[in-house]
Amino acid sequence: MGLIDKIKSMVVARFGLQDMPPRVSGGRSDAGEIVTGSNVLGISAVWSCVNLLSGTIGSLPLQVYRQDGNARKADPQHPLYRLLHDSPNYDQTAVDFWMFMAASIELWGNAYAAITRGEGRIIGLTPVSPELVAVRRLSSGSLEYSWSDEGKAHVVTDMDMLHVRGFGGSPLGGMSVLQVARNSFGLARAVDRAAGETFKNGMRPSGALKFDEFLSEENRATARNELASQFVGAVNTGRPMILEGGAEWVPFTINPDDAQMLESRRFSVEEICRFFGVPPHMVGHTEKSSSWGTGLEQQTLGFQKFTLRPRIKRIEQALMKQLLTPKDRAAGLTIEFNIEGLLRADSAGRATYYNTMTGIGAMTINEVRRLENLPPVPGGDVPRMQMQNVPITQAVNQLEAGNADDA
Repeated sequence: MGLIDKIKSMVVARFGLQDMPPRVSGGRSDAGEIVTGSNVLGISAVWSCVNLLSGTIGSLPLQVYRQDGNARKADPQHPLYRLLHDSPNYDQTAVDFWMFMAASIELWGNAYAAITRGEGRIIGLTPVSPELVAVRRLSSGSLEYSWSDEGKAHVVTDMDMLHVRGFGGSPLGGMSVLQVARNSFGLARAVDRAAGETFKNGMRPSGALKFDEFLSEENRATARNELASQFVGAVNTGRPMILEGGAEWVPFTINPDDAQMLESRRFSVEEICRFFGVPPHMVGHTEKSSSWGTGLEQQTLGFQKFTLRPRIKRIEQALMKQLLTPKDRAAGLTIEFNIEGLLRADSAGRATYYNTMTGIGAMTINEVRRLENLPPVPGGDVPRMQMQNVPITQAVNQLEAGNADDA
């Protein structure tokens, strides 16, 4: 056991941190690459998946709703409404804050925000990087969160820390994708590095200089330094080589296609998309599927239902459990993302939806106009229902009654 491992063991034994989940990076992959939160975003597929998920969630309006009889209405007067909907802290907008929180969940499996209280209520939420936070269970049953930032140590309990957990379900934290998928991420980085080295050498395979006789120290140094410096690299591609003294250039005939480098890169994109639950076409990977048609539309709907919905519910339930008071919950207050705009689809889909909802009386004309950012019209608040398949005698009677009214 090395010195570092011994120190870790002593700390665990001294402070009882056996239940502290691993944090920081994902570690070294089987491909030999170190996987961290910063360098993994250099993989285009990871960047696209995290940006797509966090950007979509961060752009959704988060609202506090209050039950009003049989209706449920947004409650802008609640102290948490402006905090969650507009600006959780002095520095960030709601979009900035929730994008950071959602990205933290995607990579580290946890999102943390320190709670600031004033006058008996929550007045601020300040995000904390998951790389810095350590969590452990106290003997009292509470959770303790500790981290250091800008030279200052912080220790708080779960009463003063918003903790949104990712996949995994453990009270101490969700599972880190950086750790679980480190081999896939490391393979993608290794393939990218190999491709970079290939292009660095002008897409030419390495080779060997062959001599008929053993070289002197001076000639060996000349061949190793001067020839290599003049003919290695993309800028020297096609430059003629001057070989003398019986020297012969023997190329190694291995190219990227033979090594299936391009196929490995395609596989890495698909593998990364599986970890994040994102359809490959949504990150620009459309080699094996059409970019048009109902197939991709169904994939997009599946993304909304099976990828976004669990993530949104995790955040909503964490907020209701940790930020709402027992009095708020008893009064029927809820915190939910408004996903209506996300599900509206295109203009033709909206028209069909609105026509159906107004035709069965489920929505009024003014409710539809409000969703389309149009002003209300007189009489538009009355639900309407179409009459179809009525007996012909009833239709005749209604027509005669209408004519009598016109007269």
